[in-house]
Amino acid sequence: MALNKSMHTRNRYKDKPPDFAYLAGKYPEFQQHVQTTLAGRMSLNFKDPEAVRALTCTLLKEDFGLTIDIPVERLIPTVPLRLNYIHWVEDLIGHRDAEKQTLRRGIDIGTGASCIYPLLGATLNGWYFLATEVDDMCFNYAKKNVEQNKLSDLIKVVKVPQKTLLMDALKEESEIIYDFCMCNPPFFANQLEAKGVNSRNPRRPPPSSVNTGGITEIMAEGGELEFVKRIIHDSLQLKKRLRWYSCMLGKKCSLAPLKEELRIQGVPKVTHTEFCQGRTMRWALAWSFYDDVQVPSPPSKRRKLEKPRKPITFMVLASTVKELSIKAAALGWDAVEAIAVVRAWVEKILTDLKVQHKRVPCGKDEISLFVTAIENSWIHLRRKKRERIRQLRELPRASEDILQAMEEEKNSQKSVSSNSDSENPKAEDSGMEFTAPDEDVQMTAGDEQPEDSAAKEHSDPVKRRMEAKQGETSLGKSSDDAKEEPCPSEEASNLTVEKVQSPKETSRGFLFKCLMNVKKEGNDVAVEMHWVEGQNRDLMNQLCTYLRNQILRLVAS
Repeated sequence: MALNKSMHTRNRYKDKPPDFAYLAGKYPEFQQHVQTTLAGRMSLNFKDPEAVRALTCTLLKEDFGLTIDIPVERLIPTVPLRLNYIHWVEDLIGHRDAEKQTLRRGIDIGTGASCIYPLLGATLNGWYFLATEVDDMCFNYAKKNVEQNKLSDLIKVVKVPQKTLLMDALKEESEIIYDFCMCNPPFFANQLEAKGVNSRNPRRPPPSSVNTGGITEIMAEGGELEFVKRIIHDSLQLKKRLRWYSCMLGKKCSLAPLKEELRIQGVPKVTHTEFCQGRTMRWALAWSFYDDVQVPSPPSKRRKLEKPRKPITFMVLASTVKELSIKAAALGWDAVEAIAVVRAWVEKILTDLKVQHKRVPCGKDEISLFVTAIENSWIHLRRKKRERIRQLRELPRASEDILQAMEEEKNSQKSVSSNSDSENPKAEDSGMEFTAPDEDVQMTAGDEQPEDSAAKEHSDPVKRRMEAKQGETSLGKSSDDAKEEPCPSEEASNLTVEKVQSPKETSRGFLFKCLMNVKKEGNDVAVEMHWVEGQNRDLMNQLCTYLRNQILRLVAS
């Protein structure tokens, strides 16, 4: 994803990226690196160092009037990123158009072959620069670039020994107070890190551009973290010799330990920022020992903008509302209006589920309920029913001779006494238990006790076998039913095992909260459930589905 929209507000490339087609038509040296895609767009191979160098030189020439030479063997800077840094330094030192007459002095630590920061700062703002460099090739190219742009009166390039940062560079100019220093430090500690081994998240795509640069430009002992710490230690000795110290960082993970180091050292003013451009992001850190400096605010934490979530909704049709009204009137409810009828049934279902709810103020022609679900009492109901049916199907099936014996027993019981007639439904039910095992019938060990001794003797061998089997099955079924249909408190404890509630959610005391609106939609009624907070929205979706299905079952029954 391109980050151009997050560029510095004054960056000229923020809303107007380079026009490759225009630049290719104007600069032949750039045209040879531009390719036309199948869609007819101009593109550049950013993994080709020659192409990247051509783009940098072309942009500096077109937009800033600067002519530079950069060896391919050294770091090739990208212009939008360097321009972001320049604009941030403007913010640090309070540079305004009205103050451009004031001479500002800066130091560029490790200016590189392009000498790009001093060239941009001097061209845009008339800043004076002391540019240091340790590499011989970079030093020679930097001096050449300054001279051919006729900026030698504003930019002084000096060759310094290895590992020299600020202390040695300022020995000769002990009386000058500088406004700022800039630095693009070596990001990596070794060759493996520079190649992305153990330093780049494997899930990230590979870099889209080539990594150029000499050894001193891209690698230093300890990487950027130790390099910047050395600048911090130099600043603790120089203190107010510079109003602002700043460094760019290639890794976000370096920011926190460096800020902590500044805190430990008691540095009073610290700030940071982000540089966003193209597909690349960099970070920068700045600190000061002056009390009167204005500290730019760091970028606010970028939170992902959540799209406004639509409520979960289901419709109750006018015909369904009519049926619900009839059932409500039969129960003696005083609900008359359509939304009142639907609200009453919803409240009843929620009450049966032991889901907390209360009415809250709302707009005209609608009713609102604030719903708090403490435990999940609306799922696994089908599973429990299936378990009961499965257990019934597993009951031993009676053979034909047993069924015939039971039928004869039934007839004999009818003829023996009238008292047994009243018991026949039970016996019949018991018989049906074997022929229709899908019926949800609870059996106990004492259900099958014939009262007529003659009938008992008539089918004694059969009954004895059946009673033994029934006793075992009934006892097993009763214990299973006790597990399958727990009371609400037991169900809540079972649900914790079934990952409905994590320890975090349990400590919060609820699964989720939502606002339910019941309102008219023409002749129909709409029920909307708006998420407020909780474990996850799937639970609210499940409850919504359960409510809708229960309302439909009410009408169907």
